[in-house]
Amino acid sequence: MSEFMTLFSTYDVFGAFKVNIELTLWSALFSLVLGIVLVMMRICPVSSLRGLASGFVEFFKNMPLTIIMVFMVLGVFGQLKFQFSDNFDTNFFWLAVCGLSMYTSAFVCESLRSGINTVPLGQAEAARSLGLGFMQSARIVILPQAFRGSVAPLGNTLIALLKNSTVAAAASVSSETSSLMSSMIENDASKIVTIFLIFAIGYVIMIIPIGLITTWLSNKLAVRR
Repeated sequence: MSEFMTLFSTYDVFGAFKVNIELTLWSALFSLVLGIVLVMMRICPVSSLRGLASGFVEFFKNMPLTIIMVFMVLGVFGQLKFQFSDNFDTNFFWLAVCGLSMYTSAFVCESLRSGINTVPLGQAEAARSLGLGFMQSARIVILPQAFRGSVAPLGNTLIALLKNSTVAAAASVSSETSSLMSSMIENDASKIVTIFLIFAIGYVIMIIPIGLITTWLSNKLAVRR
């Protein structure tokens, strides 16, 4: 117990977890918006938009997240000179959010598409027979039911995003958990087991409630047929 107290007093463990939570929340918001746009493009009647969305999803699904993060730093920041802020920490934080959002949006799109597949074709046909256009049908009829059918996969995507936020170290975000863990191991190698337990328990505490909530919502919102 004394080792735990010593490490917590020496290092800002809670601050590191706070950074990962912030990365997760912002990335979850942006990836949800982008994922909705992508899934709308994938089911729209315009073939060029369907092809563009499919290409985006396949590209980011099969691209290692670390490479995306390194590209955000060396490519977007280093070569293109694009930056959100003059403050390096703030700038790299938002670059990491962009990388995480683009990567995760591909999985959000696929989760929503699995929910759309649970909506009977008759629903869309009925919407069209009432004179609703594609956007109206998707917004009023299809997407609300798709969200109900995709709660579980979206929850799994959120859990994966929370764990993937540790890859932000590759985008030079120095205040998150994986960077802090490396620093702690380097400076206190004799306490490596305790250090591992701190971060393992921390992520378990964050992930288990997400799993429980999404399971409860999935059962509560399940469409009874």
